[in-house]
Amino acid sequence: MTDLDTFILGLPKAELHLHIEGSLEPEQMFAFAQRNGVPIPYATVEDVRAAYAFSNLQDFLDIYYAGADVLRTQQDFHDLAVAYFDRAAADGVVHAEIMFDPQTHTDRGIPFAVVIEGLLSAMADAQARHGISSALILSFLRHLSEAEAFETLAAADPWLDRIAAVGLDSSEVGHPPEKFARVFAAAAAKGLRLVAHAGEEGPPAYVYEALDLLRVDRIDHGNRSLEDDALVGRLAQEGMTLTVCPLSNLKLCVVDDLADHPIDRMLDLGLRATINSDDPAYFGGYVADNYRAVAAARDLDKAQLATLARNSFTGSFLPEQTIVAHLARLDAYLATH
Repeated sequence: MTDLDTFILGLPKAELHLHIEGSLEPEQMFAFAQRNGVPIPYATVEDVRAAYAFSNLQDFLDIYYAGADVLRTQQDFHDLAVAYFDRAAADGVVHAEIMFDPQTHTDRGIPFAVVIEGLLSAMADAQARHGISSALILSFLRHLSEAEAFETLAAADPWLDRIAAVGLDSSEVGHPPEKFARVFAAAAAKGLRLVAHAGEEGPPAYVYEALDLLRVDRIDHGNRSLEDDALVGRLAQEGMTLTVCPLSNLKLCVVDDLADHPIDRMLDLGLRATINSDDPAYFGGYVADNYRAVAAARDLDKAQLATLARNSFTGSFLPEQTIVAHLARLDAYLATH
């Protein structure tokens, strides 16, 4: 292990863009399918792994939703999240804000309570065993209707004190943020924070809509914002956090080569960029893998990596005093490295 690898693993960091369903490893898909008697078109774990090959967002979503079908019980969601937190702990993650897609499960008859209670129990386990704090982001599927999003928000009502934010994911092109302006306003009225995928495959106009119509607190991805100088200036001035996912960007052809990834350009432009893993089981790596990959491809130094980690705390939904404590821990680490 190189000095930089060791530095990255020890660097205290938060993860702000992680879809828990996207942490379903091939071994887990196969095991959960067998445990629940769910038929899948794969004879072996190797067959499942081979299916995790795709070249665009829609191909990924097809296998993603097929994989989610093996998740049936509260224990499944608990086990899925525990496995993620174990990997996150090994990667130096001390706080994680994880997205979940309840509609993926309720649409196939899995009660909302089964999903969220399994995740909440895993979050308690992560705090007890690893000291990792965590928060939930309820993500609406943008290819579904506004009415269905309102139904999901209503279903979440008994757990709103344990949900930090709502988000917007799934197929971006053709489903602009404005489609969900009213449900985001309703979520904000309930005291929830707001995030949205924008500017991954969709144009800069979608980022403007997320800012002006959804009034988000954070932009997920945001890569295509760089095509609009005025938008870049605004994002920098407002201190808007971008939850960037390098290996995801490569796998989904947002960039053709990590050598062309704009992460350091984002920092140079004054953007509050962060590093995250998105759907790590499908995209080739967890958060430290993303740090390592982009550090190697873009020749990032320790100061730049530290800035990315710092941004992950300042861009989180943690209380201000907790953020200050994490930044002090980060500074103490940097002082000795």
